[in-house]
Order: sequence, then C-alpha cells, then structure tokens
Amino acid sequence: MRVLGEKIEDAVLYPIFLDLDGRRCVVVGGGEVANRKARKLLQARAEVVVVSPEVKPELESVAAEVHRRPYREGDLEGAFLVFAATGRRGVNAAVAREARGRGIPVNVADVPSGGDFALPSVLRRGQLQVAVSTGGASPTLARRIRYELESTFGSEWAGVVDELGRARRDGRRAEEELEEVVEGCLSRLRG
Repeated sequence: MRVLGEKIEDAVLYPIFLDLDGRRCVVVGGGEVANRKARKLLQARAEVVVVSPEVKPELESVAAEVHRRPYREGDLEGAFLVFAATGRRGVNAAVAREARGRGIPVNVADVPSGGDFALPSVLRRGQLQVAVSTGGASPTLARRIRYELESTFGSEWAGVVDELGRARRDGRRAEEELEEVVEGCLSRLRG
C-alpha cells in the first residue's frame, strides 16, 4: 500500500482495464481536460456525473447528472471513480481528500501525485486496446507513442480480435486458423 505522501511517480502502477458500464463516475471540473475525461467515461458507458459552475452544452446533454455549481463535500457520494480536473489545485486537493476518505480511487489531472491512478493513452481497434503510460510523468509522450503505433495497428486488427473471440466462445482454437493473418499483422510491428 502506498504510504500517504508517496508520489505516484515513485509508485509501481498496476495496469488494469475496468468495466465501467453503469457505474457512477464523478468528474469535478468543466474545462477541456474535464470534458475529455467525461467523454472517455461515456464511451465506456459509465454513468457520468459532472460538478462544475460551467459545463459545455455537448457534455450537459449526455451526462447522467450535471450540478452547475462549485464542488462541495458530499458530491462524491456513491461514486465508483472520481476525476478532479478543475484547474484549481486547492479544489482538486479537496476532491482527492474526500475521495480517499470514502475509499474511492481518484485521478487528479494537474498533479498526478495527488491521485491514486494515472490514465494511459489508448489505441483502440475494435476489442483490441493498446495502452501507453508514463505514469503521469508525460501525457504528451504517451500520446506521441500511441500516435506512432496507430499506423502499425491498422483496422484489420479489429477483425482478427473479433474472430479470435468468436472462436474462444465456440471452444475452437482459431490461432492456427488465423496464423497467417496474425503473422502478417505482426510482421509490420517488426518492421
């Protein structure tokens, strides 16, 4: 367990993919960073709750709840995950304190060491997801690496993963059937 005050950049982060379908995720903040986090949560079918005096109309129309006001103690009630992205360190720290007090994992946008987890840059091709993380040290570098991988992992990977998934559900070993296709895709990785 991380000792209080230990920086996230000193921690060994455990990579995980979470099923957020229908889970309450609170985003405190209404700027571009908060909107980006909320949009990703919506893609994962989370129940997104936004707390901010200002909320972009496109986000307001799709969030499960919008509280157009500053954050206040109690806003995190029932949350599964919390995102502090107000652009104001004092407010983000207060959100993190409440989340920790409630045992809810929190991501703090402006100070990664103030939170419990860092978000990777993710490349998606259907069910295939490739996550790149710097542990919060440099989101820009993680995005650049992901961008470089985009040309390597083309859209054909979605079909390969779908077929392997169908085969697995049917009890078949499709790896042999798709060996040539998989090898062709992987050869591009090797250059």
